[in-house]
Amino acid sequence: MAGRVEGKVALISGAARGQGRSHAVRLAQEGADIIAVDICGPIENLAYPHATPDDLAETADLVKGLGRRIVTAEVDVRDFDALKSAVDGGVEELGRLDIIVANAGIGTFGNKLHKIPESIWQDMIDVNLTGVWKTVKSGVPHIIAAGRGGSIVLTGSVGSHKALAFTGHYIAAKHGVLGIMRSFAVELGQHMIRVNSVHPSQVNTPMTMNEVTFKLFRPDLENPGPEDFAPFSQMTHTLPIPWVEAIDISNAVLFLASDESRYITGVSLPVDAGALLK
Repeated sequence: MAGRVEGKVALISGAARGQGRSHAVRLAQEGADIIAVDICGPIENLAYPHATPDDLAETADLVKGLGRRIVTAEVDVRDFDALKSAVDGGVEELGRLDIIVANAGIGTFGNKLHKIPESIWQDMIDVNLTGVWKTVKSGVPHIIAAGRGGSIVLTGSVGSHKALAFTGHYIAAKHGVLGIMRSFAVELGQHMIRVNSVHPSQVNTPMTMNEVTFKLFRPDLENPGPEDFAPFSQMTHTLPIPWVEAIDISNAVLFLASDESRYITGVSLPVDAGALLK
């Protein structure tokens, strides 16, 4: 079925690469124009190289290659004024806003929860929790004002539902995303704005596939790689796969953004190969 979000405009945070880029491309394939934002710069203590302006430009090229319009901005989701300015500008250029995908997130070095430095804790909460709230806050007034209803999708995690050792700051933030999703769903339902969340397991993107993750799962090896991580990652799943792909999350986002889910709201949808069954 083509054109499942035809004529709509989607705001996507963290759109320079990984899941965010995949969401932008998938929604564009189905007819949406895109407002794509990403910090495209360093955040302290990341476990992997940060996204770049070239990454965001590549996302833009991919969307344009599908015949869709895209407005990009290098914006930190922690900076509400800059985020709102970018969103307002994108809506002015593209004419509307129907979909918000609050996807931007980080993975930082872990430790036991009582040993995590305050700065690492604060960055995690500010990006992965407060940044989600600010992304919705920046865009939802446009959806309300238009009176057409809309869809908001927040990126949670398996860690929104269960604890994992040495990532307590991440777990706390992602548990919070679940609460934000449910609260927005209650408050925005009167406007026919649906709010749901997707909850991936390990995804084959730089945020997961990096040396820090490999070391976390294989501390017994000096230089573990994906092939060393794979069997241990697969053990966390019910289905016999080590990780999911970004497109798997994007297909779930597309469903929740489309009218196929027109009466679905307040739902947390795992895309986790059965990880939450364990």
